[in-house]
Amino acid sequence: MSRVERVVVPDGEFSLHVWGDRGPGILLVQEIFGVGEYMEAVAEDLVALGYVVAAPDMFWRIEPGWTIPHSEEAVPEGTSMASRFDWERGVEDAAAALDVLKGLPGVGKVGVLGFCFGGTLAYRLAARAEGDSLVSFYGSGVPAALELMESIEAPAQFHFGGNDPYISREDVAKVERAMRDGMEIHVQEDGGHAFHNRKAPMFYQPESAERAWRLTERFLARTLS
Repeated sequence: MSRVERVVVPDGEFSLHVWGDRGPGILLVQEIFGVGEYMEAVAEDLVALGYVVAAPDMFWRIEPGWTIPHSEEAVPEGTSMASRFDWERGVEDAAAALDVLKGLPGVGKVGVLGFCFGGTLAYRLAARAEGDSLVSFYGSGVPAALELMESIEAPAQFHFGGNDPYISREDVAKVERAMRDGMEIHVQEDGGHAFHNRKAPMFYQPESAERAWRLTERFLARTLS
């Protein structure tokens, strides 16, 4: 079961869904479908590993509490929400959510994990805020913002799919060339976009997801223990 904390920023406040009570903290950044059943499933996986997980409502400035089903019909609606997202203010909101997570009783080191839209936002947040770990899954905006790589001090892990129609292999190679010490990249050659999303049948690829998640588990254990 999750509980809801409030994140207060200068021009409003928004929900931070929290799972777990004690351990390293992970800020879980949503994909375009909102903080729905997929984020809940990932959070439960992480809580079972001993983490405290917090997922902020990143679309609150557009429509608070917004979520949609993981279906092909819903993708354009989710894409529309992402296109209306204010990235500058969004990174500030994510940083405020990270501060709330850090301040929760029983929380130790804190990392950021994001998927898709959240993979880009987690990357941008890591370049701005102090954290102990970054994991970014197929963030399509990462290759276009490689100048931020130098500002990331935490260990970082990037995941991409080799058959992702939204992120070319050329762009993945650019990310790899820009990485610094303490960073690693993993490409699931048979993976498409959002291959880890087991709540979205049109995206989910179990074998790619399993391999990438095992790498994620080991990386988080190493950087947040």
